[in-house]
Amino acid sequence: MKSRLVSLDVLRGLTIMLMTVVNNPGDWGHVYAPLLHAEWHGCTPTDLVFPTFLFIVGVSVVLASPNKDSGPAALQKIVTRTLRIFCLGLFLSFWSKINIGGTEGLALLALRLAFTLLIVIALFSEYHPKRQFYVALAVFVSMMIAAFGGFSDFETVRIPGVLQRIAIVYLIISLLYLHSGWQAQALTGLLLLVGYWAIMTLIPVPEMGTPNLDKGTNIAAWLDNLLLPGHLWVTSKTWDPEGILSTLPAIATGIAGLLTGTLLRANLSGTEKWRYLFVAGVLGIAAGLAWHVVFPMNKALWTSSFVLYTAGMALAVLAILYFFIDVKGVNGWTKLFVIFGVNPMVVFFFSGIIPRVLSSIKVAHPLDPSQAAMGLQTFLYKFYLEPHFSDPKNASLAYALIYLSFWFLILYILFKRKLIFKV
Repeated sequence: MKSRLVSLDVLRGLTIMLMTVVNNPGDWGHVYAPLLHAEWHGCTPTDLVFPTFLFIVGVSVVLASPNKDSGPAALQKIVTRTLRIFCLGLFLSFWSKINIGGTEGLALLALRLAFTLLIVIALFSEYHPKRQFYVALAVFVSMMIAAFGGFSDFETVRIPGVLQRIAIVYLIISLLYLHSGWQAQALTGLLLLVGYWAIMTLIPVPEMGTPNLDKGTNIAAWLDNLLLPGHLWVTSKTWDPEGILSTLPAIATGIAGLLTGTLLRANLSGTEKWRYLFVAGVLGIAAGLAWHVVFPMNKALWTSSFVLYTAGMALAVLAILYFFIDVKGVNGWTKLFVIFGVNPMVVFFFSGIIPRVLSSIKVAHPLDPSQAAMGLQTFLYKFYLEPHFSDPKNASLAYALIYLSFWFLILYILFKRKLIFKV
């Protein structure tokens, strides 16, 4: 296993672990407040997960590309990886809609798992670079035809998503890094943040009038509904938390990672690096809080204040980890987090597939067979875990921690065998 920046792996591991816990409670109706997203404006610990991962993507782009190779092979590699990540995210949206003829029950589940296996082989496997590109492109085009080609099964499939946003941000910041210096990158990030603020707060919303930051009536929601009608977040149907316009400030989050990676590669002592990182983090937090007064922090809108605050938090935490792990060498406690941090995409993808599989396996109600059958996940939680807890929130959290432990076992086996899966 090649040399890695351990503090970055630990931060990535912490982020993936928190993501796994917050995305998999036993009962969404009973969750502790810090493990929920802010209702609208504001920022909870859960809201830090996604921007921290995008920040890490930016850092990793720099650390993985020490020579800034911008030739055709490098461009092909970037585009291929972008397509693969985007298609993995799309597949999670397509999964529940995959159906052929009259298949149902276990037959339908087997069909979906077969498609999953094909996607995994196509997008996770390493083989000839040009073939990887053509396969990823073919998968992407096929999904777009299915979504927009008039096929009734896929006419409401969601196009935006977490992995999709990661793919787009990765593409843009990789190209920016290869073709510009840190000053141009910083200026680009600043212009994105100020420009997004101006668009959201100064431009009237077509057909609605006054600029606003409310759910479903702001200009970002208008654009999502205009360009992707029917293909948005199922909960809202008219706007998307990973929508089109809000991807612009998300790119600035990735740029913050680029600048951090550049500092980590600078010819400075470890002590100087961690101090600069920490000061930058504190300034980012302060700037985010100050901007919050007039442009509130909001994950769904990915507001500019949200970018500064969350990037500042990520910087400050990375600085502290870097000081103790890479400067002082206090790393005996890091293995658990590194195990999660070196294989993030495996968890990202399959932690989304497994709940879908469990929900597809229907079980009759054990106390009243006349009631509708329930998914296996609900059955196991309701009848084998929840009864052991007096507080339903503790039961819900216990389920999430058991699921996290399940992933630890899988990732530990991969780690011991030195298997790192990259998309």
